[in-house]
Amino acid sequence: MAFASFDPKHASAPMAEINMVPLIDVMLVLLVIFIVTAPLLTHAVRLELPQASSQVNPPVPDKVEFAIDAGGTLFWNGEPVTRDVAAARFAEAGQRQPQPQIHLRADQAVAYRFVAETLADAAAAGLTKVGFVTTPDSP
Repeated sequence: MAFASFDPKHASAPMAEINMVPLIDVMLVLLVIFIVTAPLLTHAVRLELPQASSQVNPPVPDKVEFAIDAGGTLFWNGEPVTRDVAAARFAEAGQRQPQPQIHLRADQAVAYRFVAETLADAAAAGLTKVGFVTTPDSP
């Protein structure tokens, strides 16, 4: 395939046409490749999906908001109570299944004695899920 010559005697005008035959050959080869590979891309994958169970969800335990203010006053879900009433309610809550969660909020100025008495009453009633609620420091 000679397109041009460097010999000025035999020089002719440059070829101004594009030979389309090699381009068509490449296009037909690519078309055949796509026709052959297209069915391979659309096959299904067999999956073994999990089976759903219809079991009943376990009951969510109740929560008790127990608070102690700076003066040592006890609050059961916002209601003021005495230590004896709180101990009786702890004993009643310890008998329930599932046991409720105790969220203990204590003022930072409260004497530790009140917090310790409350924890002792809850432990005596058999309550094991006691959480301390705090307020994060502001940046």
